[in-house]
Amino acid sequence: MRIQYQTIVCATDLSDNAHLTLQHSVALAREFESRLLVCHVVDLPTPSMYGEAYLAPEEHLNRNLEYAREHIDAAMADQAVPWEPRICVGQPADEINRIAREDGAHLVVAATHGRRGLKRLLLGSVTEKLMRTLACPLLVIRGGPPDAHQASTSAAWHFKRILVGCDFSPDAELALQHALSLAQEFEAELHLVHVIEMPTYTELLKPVLEHRRSSTAAIKTFIQEKIDTLIPADARHWCQTTTELREGRPYDELRAYARQAAIDLIVLGSRGHGMLDTMFIGSTTDRVIRHAECAVLSVALPAGGSI
Repeated sequence: MRIQYQTIVCATDLSDNAHLTLQHSVALAREFESRLLVCHVVDLPTPSMYGEAYLAPEEHLNRNLEYAREHIDAAMADQAVPWEPRICVGQPADEINRIAREDGAHLVVAATHGRRGLKRLLLGSVTEKLMRTLACPLLVIRGGPPDAHQASTSAAWHFKRILVGCDFSPDAELALQHALSLAQEFEAELHLVHVIEMPTYTELLKPVLEHRRSSTAAIKTFIQEKIDTLIPADARHWCQTTTELREGRPYDELRAYARQAAIDLIVLGSRGHGMLDTMFIGSTTDRVIRHAECAVLSVALPAGGSI
């Protein structure tokens, strides 16, 4: 099934990272002949949260809105794609969500600054909030100086090697559908990787493997057989596919594989662990997004939904 991203929202904060986000969004809009919405949210001033106020707050906001309009118009001046500005005031994650919902977005593109530790816990991340709340997929572009990504943001930019993390969950199945579609669109290699956490699997698969010894070899054989059934037979005719099993912590192994195989895009289901575990430790997708050296596409089924 080909997945078409007919409406793409590019979330930009007008920083250097925003340059990368915009260039990737334009390239995707050109590839899919999409309608591109360039979105900037003028964040509410922090002092207003505590009852303080800027002098002439309306003038301050109007000045920021005008600057955003001029900046975006200049950045899009030579881009031959249909696009519209979406500039507003509010909390960034909430406003981007609203725009994506009201305009029927099929994809949101944003950048990550890779926050870690206490700063991330206290301040949070617009990107991570979007990952948990958007009804459409989120493509996260790794931040960095514009010249570091000059080749990947050129007019001929494409994904050539796509990795999809397979854990056999409904979200992972949807991630595979997106990865297959993108692999077909870009004529890319497709890499399916499953990471085994052996102590957990030994207990989990005891009932399944009761007719044979629940050894490391038996578990790997069982998982490999399961992964091999995920790739449609016809996809093997037009796509070069690779499957790999690894042992360890999923986020570490996925990142390591992506680095070793020169992956351009990682596609993952966005469901994480329980609330407390996610808050203090972070889900696999959270961690991959914060540390990966390439773009990451996060997808999730709607609450209570199915493929």
